[in-house]
Amino acid sequence: MKALASRVILASGWQRALIGFAAGAAGALAMPPFGILPALAVSLTVAVWLVDGAAAGGRFGAASTLISAGVAGWWWGFGYFVAGLWWLGAAFLVEADQFAWALPFGVLGLPALLAVFSALGFALSRALWSPGAGRLFAFAFGLTVAEWLRGTAFTGFPWNTIGMAFGQNLWLMQAASAVGLYGLTILAILICAAPATLGTGDAGSRRWAAPGLAVSALALLAAFGAWRVPRAATPTVAGVKLRIMQPNLPQDAKFSLANRDAVMRRYLSISDRATSPTSNGVADATHLIWPESAFPFLLHRDAKALAQIAALLPPGATLITGAARADDPPVGEEPSRYFNAIQVVSHEGAIIATYDKAHLVPFGEYFPHFLDAALRSFGLRQFVHVPGGFDAGESRRPLAVPGLPPVAPTICYEAIFPGAVVLEGTRPGLILNVTNDAWFGITPGPHQHYAQARLRAVEEGLPLVRAANNGISAVIDPYGRASGLIPLGVEGVLDAGLPTAIWPTSFSNLGRIFFTTLLLSCGASALVARRKPRPSQKRRFGQ
Repeated sequence: MKALASRVILASGWQRALIGFAAGAAGALAMPPFGILPALAVSLTVAVWLVDGAAAGGRFGAASTLISAGVAGWWWGFGYFVAGLWWLGAAFLVEADQFAWALPFGVLGLPALLAVFSALGFALSRALWSPGAGRLFAFAFGLTVAEWLRGTAFTGFPWNTIGMAFGQNLWLMQAASAVGLYGLTILAILICAAPATLGTGDAGSRRWAAPGLAVSALALLAAFGAWRVPRAATPTVAGVKLRIMQPNLPQDAKFSLANRDAVMRRYLSISDRATSPTSNGVADATHLIWPESAFPFLLHRDAKALAQIAALLPPGATLITGAARADDPPVGEEPSRYFNAIQVVSHEGAIIATYDKAHLVPFGEYFPHFLDAALRSFGLRQFVHVPGGFDAGESRRPLAVPGLPPVAPTICYEAIFPGAVVLEGTRPGLILNVTNDAWFGITPGPHQHYAQARLRAVEEGLPLVRAANNGISAVIDPYGRASGLIPLGVEGVLDAGLPTAIWPTSFSNLGRIFFTTLLLSCGASALVARRKPRPSQKRRFGQ
């Protein structure tokens, strides 16, 4: 182990960059759908040794150490994000004639930008560095600050946050009910980076102290999760019978206005499909749910489609569906604004409630108007076929659906933001997530999206109802257990009851306080370790 640590710490130039890239890429194997936790331990252990080896001196003086750590962090992050987000390239191939040219920018450009946060985390860690196990606290503090910034700055992109290595396991994810995703990130870094002390620092039995404590902490987290998750199934809300329709419609030319009638026939047919000899199809449901971007037209302007929906729904039932919608401005005013919305349709074919997506996907759902015009001047356009892209809804707000408790609506990647799916001061009865992951085909992307949405249920103590075009559609209870699920790439319907919400979690009440306390404790521990008297004989590594 010491020989391996020595090679990493003393590496320089392209070898150091390659080690960082490979270590970061290995860490991505801990993310869904693979969930190989030891891969994160390898990745973070090597990352600690890379920070150990940050070179001092040179033309920038003492700052060279921080720059060297930051460069290593960039290569580590670049490997992590390329390996974890390569599937984004599938979206550029849906309409390859128009977007294939941009594939390298999505597959390599975005990871290169995101890696800047990792570089910042490594540099901040090095600023608090000290010999021995104390540097684990510095590393957890620096890298978690970087992950939090990545999830919040510039509208945020908390995809594959390191804490998701724990956030996909039923028992380990239960700690998110107290500290949330970023709290899990601190714990994951502390535990998985602990083996770094085996290659550096103390000799003899003392060098096993940090890994031993890490294994004990992991066991305690699992034990807490096993205790928290009840053996019995969660009770369901009386009188609510959900039916989720997953059409598995490709995001290609088939999803176009020219195929309007074929799309509607597909939806209506699947929605009324019998799932057992005793099933009456949609007649048994109180609430039918369709995914995001369900229609290649504006539902609220299509009387024929609304009439078809009214004919499908039994009396008293409602449809909850994703749909684009447009404002209807008075004559002479600005053209319509377009919104990515959830609309609630009564059994009479009337739209009775609407939620407009408030947190849009940059460059996927909107561009600033001047950029949109510039693209079109070169014969190019953004992904969505809407001039100027979508407009954001004015605010996040509950959705009122007859027969359901108050709904916390989320569209697509709105569900990946911890602490943002439920409005402050409100307590809904469920989280609704409609999405269209067909852009990314049968890749890790939809699995990662599903896992992140599922963790929101555990954080908030609320059930999650999820309808996806090509999967994964599911009904999740407040502990993260699926009472029903349609896998990725499968056409079908899911009939399920609505699990009841449980008491508000510690995260929903005090999550930011708990996370901040945990983060500051790491920073304080790193400072204390840094100020301890150094041994008279310098250690070769880990200082």
